[in-house]
Amino acid sequence: MTTIATTNPATGEAERTFDAMTDEEVDRRIARAAEAFASYRTTGFAQRAEWMHAAAGILDAERGRIGAMLTTEMGKTLKAAEAEAAKCAAACRFYADHAAGFLADRRPADAKEVGADDAYVRYEPLGPVLAVMPWNFPLWQVVRFAAPGLMAGNVGLLKHASNVPQTALFLEDLFRRAGFPDGVFQTLLIGSSAVERVLRDPRVKAATLTGSEPAGRSVASIAGDEVKPTVLELGGSDPFVVMPSADIGAAARTAAESRCLNNGQSCISAKRFIVDAACADEFERLFVEHMRAQKVGDPMEESTDVGPLVSERGRADVEELVADAVDKGAQVLCGGERPGGPGWYYPPTVLSGVTPEMRMYHEEVFGPVASLFRVGGIEEAIGLANATGFGLGANAWTRDDAERERFVRELDAGQVFVNGKTTSYPQLPFGGTKRSGYGRELSEEGARAFCNAKTVWVG
Repeated sequence: MTTIATTNPATGEAERTFDAMTDEEVDRRIARAAEAFASYRTTGFAQRAEWMHAAAGILDAERGRIGAMLTTEMGKTLKAAEAEAAKCAAACRFYADHAAGFLADRRPADAKEVGADDAYVRYEPLGPVLAVMPWNFPLWQVVRFAAPGLMAGNVGLLKHASNVPQTALFLEDLFRRAGFPDGVFQTLLIGSSAVERVLRDPRVKAATLTGSEPAGRSVASIAGDEVKPTVLELGGSDPFVVMPSADIGAAARTAAESRCLNNGQSCISAKRFIVDAACADEFERLFVEHMRAQKVGDPMEESTDVGPLVSERGRADVEELVADAVDKGAQVLCGGERPGGPGWYYPPTVLSGVTPEMRMYHEEVFGPVASLFRVGGIEEAIGLANATGFGLGANAWTRDDAERERFVRELDAGQVFVNGKTTSYPQLPFGGTKRSGYGRELSEEGARAFCNAKTVWVG
């Protein structure tokens, strides 16, 4: 039996529990989605934009309440949670203002070149899309699918992580209150075992998943069997490369911010810090100082930098990876021991001497733990950066133009950020390579992700 509950990571106490929806209720919601799509797809961009702007207004007006809900459910700091709500509002406005242009009929060639009087591509919505979403950015992960998806004329069915049910229900209520028609966006309070049944329903036309690699493999396999398109954003073990020409102080400060973002639970946070030996001593000293300076504590407090990990199991996973590395010879430069008291806290931690025999070398660490490597030049740095099955994002710090071009060209990732922290913007495509998934969210690519690019030829 799946437990769908809000359990506060700062205390370990369950605060609210919800019953999973029955198969009959899920079927009713799928039917409602299919019925809603039949009429919603005919609405114009101006009307959809009006509703999307209204959703943005609600997010801004209720930012404090929303932030407290996110912090209670998954432990991120209140200031980070409120910033997440603001980012979601900005994304809603972005797509409200730009979707019509992204999805306008496109004429890629002169009609006469293809023997026609007119020839163009029309982008048409597919229908109900199942979104299987994670807990770490419980609002943003959903909105970055929902805003472009709804503006394109699709309708959404959300299967959210079972530990953020209040956020899941809020999202359904958000779009309803904004004016979107009944059934255009619905939450399914179901466990992971019920996903296959929903995805195989012929009324569900596509799926998007952000989550673990095993979850992505499962959804992709089922969708492939049903010949349904998917977008997958899976894990990451992002490199953060620092060369001697870089601003070492800015790099070390940004490195600590990135690794501790969202209490260390972000797929695009830098996790492997690869530093040229010529500047490694300075970077290590500053980086360890910044990691030690992060204040761990109550996520509701304004002064807190790092709150608890999301669950007891999540903290245990981090501890096991650290213990495995230390047992095999890695050195702890700071952190590495859980604090006493209630809640699932874990301190910012830096390890050096991580080798391929250690699990941490190959696996994503979903907590505020950094691996620090020293390399002898750009060749070795790029080789180590790419020596992972993941390929979500990458950071490179250099003020040398030739080095910058090599990093941009040779780092195997969905995005490369030079001299800045990896993040996501509505204006830029987001997604990974290799085992980090496929497809793109955000930007115009995200708007077209679940559209049929229909060729129209008129003689």
